[in-house]
This record gives sequence, structure tokens and C-alpha cells, in this order.
Amino acid sequence: QVQLVESGGGFVQAGGSLRISCAASGSIFFSSLSTMAWYRQAPGKQRELVASISGGDSTNYTDSVKGRFTISRDVAKKTVSLQMNSLKPEDTAVYYCYVRRPSGMTYWGQGTQVIVSS
Repeated sequence: QVQLVESGGGFVQAGGSLRISCAASGSIFFSSLSTMAWYRQAPGKQRELVASISGGDSTNYTDSVKGRFTISRDVAKKTVSLQMNSLKPEDTAVYYCYVRRPSGMTYWGQGTQVIVSS
């Protein structure tokens, strides 16, 4: 059974930095064509895509985090990370790791809480 396990969330003051990571366990192979991403969901809001990385390590970011967040991955190690700098209170949310394989199979992590105080 495949599991995605996030780590690194926590509490930080505005302007600070956090790095969250996600590791896949189980007998599964992720190719470089897999899409790996981070979503977030703030209280009372819908889950939104924050950043994604896919074939050729092409990256995509939602406008509100461009220039502040950086997504990276190690396909061989089945990990994806999100470096978050210059954090703002509006970045407060539960962050979820997501993987979509070329076959269409998708996986979600259980989420990690990020709280940014003003």
C-alpha cells in the first residue's frame, strides 16, 4: 500500500521560512513523468493548488506564492519538498502532498499544518 507522509509543518512568524517534505512509502515507482504537487486548504476555504512539478521538472506556482515558494523533488527517493520563504499569515493552512502517476493513479498525503502568525 502506498502512503504519502508529510513532515516539517509548524508555527512560524510572518516573514519566516519553513520547509515541508513528503515521502512516499510502499512498493511503488514514480517516474519523472509523474506530477508531484502541494495543495493547501485554509479554514473555510476550498483546497487550492500551491505548486506542482512534472515532466522535465517543469514547475508551476499559484500567483500568491510566486517568488516566495520553491518546489523540488527527488524522483528516485520518492520525495517532494516545498521551501516556503517570506511567509505571510494568509499562508496559514493545512498543506497536502499529491502525486499523479502517468497512469492516472493519484495519491494524497494526510496533510501537515502550517501556521503563520502576524
